[in-house]
Amino acid sequence: MTPVVQAILDKYESDSPATKANLARILMHGKLGGTGKLVILPVDQGFEHGPARSFAVNPPAYDPHYHWQLAVDAGLSAFAAPLGMIEAGAQTFAGQVPTILKVNSSNSWAQGANQAVTGSVEDAVRLGCAAIGFTIYPGSDDLFEMIGQIREMSAEAKSVGIATVIWSYPRGGMLPKSGELALDVGAYAAHMAALLGAHIIKVKLPSDHIEQKEAKPLYEGTDWSNQADRVKHVVQASFAGRRVVVFSGGASKGSDAIYQDARDIRDGGGNGSIIGRNTFQRPREEALEMLAKIISIYKNEE
Repeated sequence: MTPVVQAILDKYESDSPATKANLARILMHGKLGGTGKLVILPVDQGFEHGPARSFAVNPPAYDPHYHWQLAVDAGLSAFAAPLGMIEAGAQTFAGQVPTILKVNSSNSWAQGANQAVTGSVEDAVRLGCAAIGFTIYPGSDDLFEMIGQIREMSAEAKSVGIATVIWSYPRGGMLPKSGELALDVGAYAAHMAALLGAHIIKVKLPSDHIEQKEAKPLYEGTDWSNQADRVKHVVQASFAGRRVVVFSGGASKGSDAIYQDARDIRDGGGNGSIIGRNTFQRPREEALEMLAKIISIYKNEE
């Protein structure tokens, strides 16, 4: 255990030694182990967007073992996926990388902003997962049902020593599309995940737009054009840095933009990246090269 990781664990004051041990599994694993920084591979896009849209550009990625092996060979902090994909490699890759069981999912045909529960804490225990992952949609009319679901699942997970990761993606309800990436909305979403008891909070990188009329006066007078400053504010909203915050890679983009995002996350005090499509949709060697460079950025080597 490094002093950096011990200091992070000390901020989780109500958690059992078992839950802290599972957090430590993630924080101490891979090439960033012990630094307090994380790079996680999430592969739930087949549920969200469909297999062709997710994997056709790189056909080997149809195989769950491809993603497991990518996470292992890249030396990543953890691998996050829905039940079937975790089950498909659980025996072969047991103990080689910490896993996060994504326990709810949606699909591209649903009209509302909601997700179905597709896995359980019992599944996570059976498969040796370090954490469960759950998406909420702040703004959605279905948010309150989702809050009730994660409250129950998180309590159950903590009772058996498993950590909770919350994907907090604002959308739906009275929130317009233009506001989904707004700075004030993103900070609100991160804070909501912290209030729900998340150990690790996953949010999107925010823009400099301020959406809420009531919030605009509170953001005036500060230049939010620097992405690192926006990251710093989201971390501030996550209990002043008392919770681990990682930022999603989002839609496919150029490598230079991905590396700049990592630098801004690092410089803003974020804990790292959870990056899926921007890696597994590239050829394997290119993905490994990209992940190695992202890791070097978080190590302050670039």
